[in-house]
Amino acid sequence: MNPRLLQSTALWILLIVAPACGPKPRQAPAPVPAAATPARAPIPQPPAQAPAVAAAPTVPDSIQPGRFDTGKMWTFENPPLAYFQEAYGFTPSEPWLKRVRLSALRLPNCSASFVSPNGLVMSNHHCAREAATAVAKPGENLIDNGFYAAKPEDERKAPDIWVDQLVEIRDVTQEVASAGEGQVEDAQAEARQNKINEIEERVSSETGLKCDATSLYHGGKYSLYCYRRYDDIRLVFVPEVQVAYFGGDPDNFTYPRYDLDVSFFRVYDKNGQPLKSENFLPWSPAGAREGDAVFVIGNPGSTSRLETVAQLEYKRDVQYPFNLRLLGSRAEILAKYMKQHPEKKSEIENDYFSLTNSQKAITGELQGLRTPALMARKVAFERNFKKAVAAKPDLQAKYGTLWNEIADLRTQIRKVAPALNALNQGGLLRSKTLEIALGMIQVAGAAGRAPDSVINAKKGELLQEKVDRELDAQVLGAQLEDAVQLLGASDSWVSRALAGRSPQDAARAIADGSALPDSAKRAALLADPQAIGASNDPAIQLMRSALPRLQQTFGQYQQLTAQEQNRTGRLARALFDVYGTAIAPDATFTLRLADGVVQGYDYNGTRAPWFTTFYGMYDRYFSNPGSQDWALPKRWQAPPAGFDLKTPLDIVTTNDIIGGNSGSPMVDQQGRIVGLIFDGNIESLPGDFIYTTESNRAVAVHSQAIVSALRDVYSAKRIVDELTATIAR
Repeated sequence: MNPRLLQSTALWILLIVAPACGPKPRQAPAPVPAAATPARAPIPQPPAQAPAVAAAPTVPDSIQPGRFDTGKMWTFENPPLAYFQEAYGFTPSEPWLKRVRLSALRLPNCSASFVSPNGLVMSNHHCAREAATAVAKPGENLIDNGFYAAKPEDERKAPDIWVDQLVEIRDVTQEVASAGEGQVEDAQAEARQNKINEIEERVSSETGLKCDATSLYHGGKYSLYCYRRYDDIRLVFVPEVQVAYFGGDPDNFTYPRYDLDVSFFRVYDKNGQPLKSENFLPWSPAGAREGDAVFVIGNPGSTSRLETVAQLEYKRDVQYPFNLRLLGSRAEILAKYMKQHPEKKSEIENDYFSLTNSQKAITGELQGLRTPALMARKVAFERNFKKAVAAKPDLQAKYGTLWNEIADLRTQIRKVAPALNALNQGGLLRSKTLEIALGMIQVAGAAGRAPDSVINAKKGELLQEKVDRELDAQVLGAQLEDAVQLLGASDSWVSRALAGRSPQDAARAIADGSALPDSAKRAALLADPQAIGASNDPAIQLMRSALPRLQQTFGQYQQLTAQEQNRTGRLARALFDVYGTAIAPDATFTLRLADGVVQGYDYNGTRAPWFTTFYGMYDRYFSNPGSQDWALPKRWQAPPAGFDLKTPLDIVTTNDIIGGNSGSPMVDQQGRIVGLIFDGNIESLPGDFIYTTESNRAVAVHSQAIVSALRDVYSAKRIVDELTATIAR
């Protein structure tokens, strides 16, 4: 799911359909993966006393949370220096912290780093797939065949990609927290959001940087992160997908692993020359070894470790089971479609990988939430936290009822979720035909109410959509099956959609009978808003009938989640009052420093070693003849002369990572590159809500493997020389 797409959808909705509403929370919890059309709904008022909800499960006092259950994703403004000294006999200096921070970079969806003084940037192959596709010339397939720019002039500029370098951090907690003090809940939230916008605009204007105020501890603290953005990014190297994603979906989120998941870009300056990057991470000639302390510098996306037990139970019982059904059915549709239409595989493959990756990730998280021992530790943490609050009368008076209030709001959201999930439109998992229909109804309804620029921008989006009728009918069929399961076949909207037909037959009739997949007919309708209102197009009629209920349901959901966010923020401030920065904040796709050690682990009655080798890769290849998942590119099928198969390929460590850390550099105590993060093992998937070290592992490409492959397999002497030249620095 693309969160930026969801944000833009919600913004459009707020601008042109709903009456004046309060600001949309930036990271509001959501039980559904896409936004729907909101309307103003009565605001459910919080009860005067603590609501009567089911009590959280109890665990004996002998069960205690782990010291780092909330994780080790430390911010650079509050690094735990005393803990680092205690654990590793190492206290990072200010120059060390500044250098690794300025060497680290953030791609639109991944992490990266400068690895030479000439703007060379390292990340993962799977973070470069879109760029490799975009720069391919007619007849080229850089995903399957790889790419190496043997000369500087061969480096290809990638469109729609940039890197951000975190150059300044400011604490703006007091400014934000004091905004709206003494006002009612909605007004206070709006005042704080307005203050955040004002700070971002003011400091960005003062510094010429891109500044974002980020909520940490769910509002317990606010940090202003100011970035220098570079947008002339050129592709230098990607290996073939078969060696970068070796093992395919079966090996995804597993270990032992045998992937060369690496890519290289170069940043160019405003004069079109390679950037002279003063800060970069030098290469380690030996790489990491078992027992070494290592540090991951990257941008973890999001975690839920500070959520209450009630919020986690909602994910376990409602959100994740539904999301898995959604992902599984859509992935199956795409897999069958690619098999039936191999000529369209390149168009669909990235979407399919995204779905299966999310499916596997959520499956692992759900298994963790269903593991009694892990949930008992979360219950124990909440119990201890409540006791700490209750021990101080001032804290108890301010925060003592929040857990019950949040539990009650989650109970109310459970009642709203089925209709919202059934009626919601948009995104990869739902019918494009119905999404376009909803957008066109929005355009017609906005005529005369919204600025022409906003309406024209929405029209432009709708005109650019491409619809494959055959594929969209299958997705719509699955969508109607979801609605039957959620609302029942007798529901008024469901029965109207089905009209006595099966979900599949109804979907085919709607998709085939609609003019909207035809771009020319769509354009003609968009040119006349009145024609949209009078249209008897089956997709438009179906979405028109859904709209009032969708507006009401989304309005209720929005109000409930806004109230929950307010209480979650207050509870986070209580957490901050009790524990301070001794606890790491949840991930926010901002730069973090995560410590760990290189270490194998026990699994399936055996031992996973701390590293794998190229021998293992070839064993998987020869042991699975004819398998596409463990196939090797032609140049890899026989080891090149002089290639040392004993070279460490992938390694595992106890570093705390999550989605967004892909492409993060792993460094030693000297700040040298020893590995490149690209995945976690199956046991790490509950890391969304709890961090453990028993078998939770981060998976990285060893630095030796990268240089060996570049030198011996790809003859990429120019990159090897550039990397190894940094060793003596």
